[in-house]
Amino acid sequence: MNVSYQWLAEYIDLGQMDGRQLAELMTKGGIEIDIIEQLNKGISDVVVGYVAEKEKHPDADKLNVCKVDTGSGELLQIVCGAPNVAAGQKVPVAIVGAKLPGDFKIKRAKLRGVESQGMICSAKELGLNDKLLSKDQQEGILVLPESAELGTPITEYLALNDEVLELDLTPNRSDCLSMLGAAYEVAALTGKQVKLPDSGLTEGDKKAADYISVQIDAKEQCAHYAARYITGVTPAGSPQWLKNKLLAAGVRPINNIVDVTNYVMLEYGQPLHAFDADLIPDGAVHIRYATEGEVLVTLDDQERKLDAGMLVIADNNGPIALAGVMGGASTEVTSSTVNILLESAKFSGSTVRKTSRKLGLRSEASLRFEKEADAGNVAAALDRAAALIASLSGGEVALGIVEDKVKDPELRTIQISLEMVNRYLGTELSHAEVAAILERLQFVYQTAEQDFVVTIPSRRGDIGREVDLIEEVARLYGYDHIPTTPIYGEVIPGTLTKAQTVRREIRRRLADSGLYEVVSYSFTSPAKAALFPQLTEGAKPIKLAMPMSEERSVLRTALIPQLLEIAAYNRNRKNDTALLFELGSVYHTAEETLTTLPNEKHRFAALLTGNRTAAAWNSKAETVDFYDAKGVLETLFAVLGVSDKIAYVQAQPEHFHPGRTAEVRLQTAESSEVIGYVGQIHPDLQREEELADTYAIEIELDKLYALTGEEIVYQILPKYPAIQRDIAVVVDDSVSAADLIAVCKAQGGELLKTAKVFDVFRGERLGEGKKSVAISLSYRHQERTLTDEEVTAQHNLVTEHLEQTFAAQLRK
Repeated sequence: MNVSYQWLAEYIDLGQMDGRQLAELMTKGGIEIDIIEQLNKGISDVVVGYVAEKEKHPDADKLNVCKVDTGSGELLQIVCGAPNVAAGQKVPVAIVGAKLPGDFKIKRAKLRGVESQGMICSAKELGLNDKLLSKDQQEGILVLPESAELGTPITEYLALNDEVLELDLTPNRSDCLSMLGAAYEVAALTGKQVKLPDSGLTEGDKKAADYISVQIDAKEQCAHYAARYITGVTPAGSPQWLKNKLLAAGVRPINNIVDVTNYVMLEYGQPLHAFDADLIPDGAVHIRYATEGEVLVTLDDQERKLDAGMLVIADNNGPIALAGVMGGASTEVTSSTVNILLESAKFSGSTVRKTSRKLGLRSEASLRFEKEADAGNVAAALDRAAALIASLSGGEVALGIVEDKVKDPELRTIQISLEMVNRYLGTELSHAEVAAILERLQFVYQTAEQDFVVTIPSRRGDIGREVDLIEEVARLYGYDHIPTTPIYGEVIPGTLTKAQTVRREIRRRLADSGLYEVVSYSFTSPAKAALFPQLTEGAKPIKLAMPMSEERSVLRTALIPQLLEIAAYNRNRKNDTALLFELGSVYHTAEETLTTLPNEKHRFAALLTGNRTAAAWNSKAETVDFYDAKGVLETLFAVLGVSDKIAYVQAQPEHFHPGRTAEVRLQTAESSEVIGYVGQIHPDLQREEELADTYAIEIELDKLYALTGEEIVYQILPKYPAIQRDIAVVVDDSVSAADLIAVCKAQGGELLKTAKVFDVFRGERLGEGKKSVAISLSYRHQERTLTDEEVTAQHNLVTEHLEQTFAAQLRK
């Protein structure tokens, strides 16, 4: 709902509040304001002008030289290229020095040698939403009505010095789908009174009942239908004040008859519809259900096939309107219309909603009926609209309302006590304070000792229970004034557990490293649950009692099968690269038939397939390999602070590549245990999933949580230089580099800071089954510079143990 500040000010005194202050007040009161739009987009010194003369430009076929009167006493010469400019028009004129939206300044100029002293403006150049204007006003300059007063600032004439508040309403606050509803809300927040509009209705001598009749056949879906008969109307353009208000609300002006119905709908929240009464045989109107297959052409010239449950307005020949949704083309008000049947009704919201949804047809009227329009406004809105139509179209309102009413609206009464209000809100409000709030809401109430018996006005359909009324007291008292109280006893600030903190940090680090987190189903198929038995630890698949499908019939026992499924899904959609990870639970049990809760284990899994880097003009694409997967693990262990407790040992688990897989071991002083695996997926399984070379990781997290430090331990940066020594040893091919590094670190003592393999060589010169491993060792003392003798002694100790342990031969 768009609420014009200036229009709202007609119903309530807004004092010195501007639009921003009003928005803040309403938002604090529970009606959120999304946007405050300034209608003036930066216009100054643009006035209403009169084109006195128009001549062709001497040197340009598409330009015209106009003499324009702006009321200043002299004619301005303005060159204009608009095709629709003509002598005798009233137009918006930007004089020299004026500003237009976009900080566009008007200066004296010469166009093809002819001086131009200003600019005749189009609607778009004024910052207007030209989609709400008629087609002729969208093209070329904006032609104003002859009644526009010469020299009037265009911001004043088009009401552009206004602010429009966009209300973000919750579904229950349908009362604020009108200007009067918004006025009642502001009145409750400020304590001021609402000034209701005076219909000013004058009736003629003709009796409406002699020309029209109304009958409700579908009494369950229409509680009240009222109509007025207006004669001698002349459909024409609406006055500018009416157009301005509709445009501010986002409604396109059409003619004075239709515009009034839209204006009153926005004012009261009560939709109305005007029929050409002369096109209704005998003036007889029936509110009934449509028959199956009945057809109606609506105002948008679309043929609608109706169902039996839809509510229609019909004459003796068939339907002429969809009740509460849209009128029919057969009785549309046109320029030749003389007599009008004006409708106002209370239709069932659920029926209007079903019709609107089934036909895919939403309108401003259906929006309000769906939320249950105020039944108390049926007659008031009808009188207001009839008076305005008569005034603006020269018509006469016939005597009396012709109506059929099933029942009068019943006003609800709710009883609350002062004790209940204070107990619910945790406040100590007095009887007088609650009474003052009810008066600001303009709710009629009676008191009985400390109780309030409140009559809820029909406009507030959202208040149906005691708690709804207490909520009204709370929001008007001010949520900021309600004291805070602990829910129960001493409140302990919430915090993450150690495991939650660790998982959150892992997510952040890996996402920063370029991996994408996925959240896969906890359900899988029996076939996938049987994959990677080393990870499932012999667990039995836990069957679901009511699975959605065979593919989701058991709880997962490992994470990698789901990651393979996601990678295959992406590859089938031309996304060949997948760098994925998941932190989730797996479910293990040794029971064939589950009788106790399964063992839920926290796992980390990752999958890498495709390219590490994309191809570019100066480089080829690089595919991921085993060391990318190992790098992901090293990043994770660095986050956990357990890198020094991890070892990688070659392994051949099922469904992994037998030569490109390692088990991940957690080594402590007490034990060495396998916590997971890293390696390439077996080629057979890759082909089955139609994947390129794919690398996967899965490890236990529960065993790492306890080893993770609570705090980060920092070390002083070294002050003294390191001494580096390289060594190359020839060993059997079966000796792993990790074993060599382990011996180096064990014998290097405190002086050895790093030991890294930088080369591996195999060749005929070394002999069959032999390899050369080159290791770089870095020695440093934290508090002094090492001597060459100290390093040599320690380095010799390392080489001696390599020779003794692995029968290693030093390469010279």
